[in-house]
Amino acid sequence: MGIKNRLKIMSFLQYFIWGSWLVTLGSYMINTLGFTGIEVGMVYSTKGIAAVIMPSLIGIIADKWIPANRLYIILHLICAGALYYAASVSDPTIMFWVLLVNAMAFMPTIALSNTISYTCLEKNNFDTVTSFPPIRVFGTIGFILAMWAISLFRFELSNMQLYIAAGASLILALYSFTMPFVPTAKKKKNQNWVSILGLDAFVLFKKPQMALFFVFAMLLGAVLQITNTFGNPFLHDFASNPAYTDSFVVKYPSILLSVSQIAEVAFILAIPFFLKKFGIKKVMLISMLAWTLRFGLFAFGDPSPFGFVLLMLSMIVYGCAFDFFNISGSIYIEKEVSSDIRASAQGLFMTMVNGVGAYVGSIASGKVVDYFTVDGMKDWQTIWLLFAAYAMLLGILFFFTFRYKHQPEKLANVGVKH
Repeated sequence: MGIKNRLKIMSFLQYFIWGSWLVTLGSYMINTLGFTGIEVGMVYSTKGIAAVIMPSLIGIIADKWIPANRLYIILHLICAGALYYAASVSDPTIMFWVLLVNAMAFMPTIALSNTISYTCLEKNNFDTVTSFPPIRVFGTIGFILAMWAISLFRFELSNMQLYIAAGASLILALYSFTMPFVPTAKKKKNQNWVSILGLDAFVLFKKPQMALFFVFAMLLGAVLQITNTFGNPFLHDFASNPAYTDSFVVKYPSILLSVSQIAEVAFILAIPFFLKKFGIKKVMLISMLAWTLRFGLFAFGDPSPFGFVLLMLSMIVYGCAFDFFNISGSIYIEKEVSSDIRASAQGLFMTMVNGVGAYVGSIASGKVVDYFTVDGMKDWQTIWLLFAAYAMLLGILFFFTFRYKHQPEKLANVGVKH
C-alpha cells in the first residue's frame, strides 16, 4: 500500500475515535448516569486541561528522545485502556479522572499524527501543501461516520460508544506498528540549555510574526470552543416553542450539526489552492470572516423554512472557518520551522488552540451566556451577535498587525525553511 493510503487510514482512525464519543457522551452522562450539568462540564474540561500541558511536552519528547511513531502507539494504547475503563464508570469524580487520563494521552496524538504525516510525505518527496489536506480529510470522514454510526445504532445513551472508541484506539495502536519509522532530531554539538531541555519551539515567540500567529491561534481557539459548547444547546432550545417541537432541527440537532463536518471535507481539499494563491494571512482572514458569518447566521436562524436555510448556511461556512484556520495553520507552521523542532512546534500550536484557547473560550463564553440568560431563557440572538462581533474584531486586528509577505515558491518547495 502506498504511503498516502497508509496515512489516510491513520487519519481516519484518529478522528473516528473522537467522533465515537465527543458529541454524544454528554447525553449519556446526563440521561443514563444522571450527572448534573456542572459534572458534565467538568468531564469535558479535561480536553482543555490536557491540551495546555501535553501536546508541547510530548512534542519535545518526540523531537528529542522517543520517535514520534513509537510515542503514538504508546499513547493510543493508554487511550484504549482509559476509554474501556470509562465505560464501566458511573461516578462523576472517577469519570473526570479517567477521561483526564484519556485526554492527556489523546490530545498530543493529534499533533503527532500531523508530524508523522509530514515526515513520511517529505521522505517520499511529496509536496506537503498539496498532499496533506487529502489525507487529513479522511480524519473528518472518520469523525462523521463515527458520529452517524453511534446515532443510527442508538448508542447515544449507551456506554457502547466508549467501548467502540476503545476498540478503535486499540486497532490504531496496532496498525501504527506498520507505519514508517520517524527518527528523533539529530543531536547537535554545543547545545545550550534551551535545546537540551527541548524548549526550542518556545523560542519561536521571539519572532514577532510567529508570536502574533500563536496569539491569534489562541484567540481563534476560543471561538472554536464557543461553537462546540453552545451550538447543540442553542438548537435544543427551539423545543420551547410549540411551533417548532416536531421540526427537524429539534428532533435531529446532532445530524444538522454534522453538516458542519461534512462541509469540512470540501474546504480541506480547497486549502492547497488558497494557500498557494493567497498565502496564510489572507486564508486566516477568510477564516475569521467565516467565523463571523457562522455566528451571524446562527443569530437569525430558526426552524422556519427561511431560518432553516440560514442554519444550513451557518453549518456550511463552519467548514471554511475551521479548516482555513486549523489545517492551514498546521501547514504554515510546518513550512516556517526547522524539521528538528517539527513535533514541538506542532504541539505548541495544539496547546495554544485546544488548550489555552479552549479553556479561555469555555470560561468567557459561559459567562456571556449566563449574563444574557433571564429566568432560564437565553437571548441567543444577542449572544451570537456578540460572538460574531468578537470574530470580526479579531479579523480587523489580524489584518493590521500580522505582517506576512506571500511567497508562492516557498509553499511549492518541500523542506525549504527560512
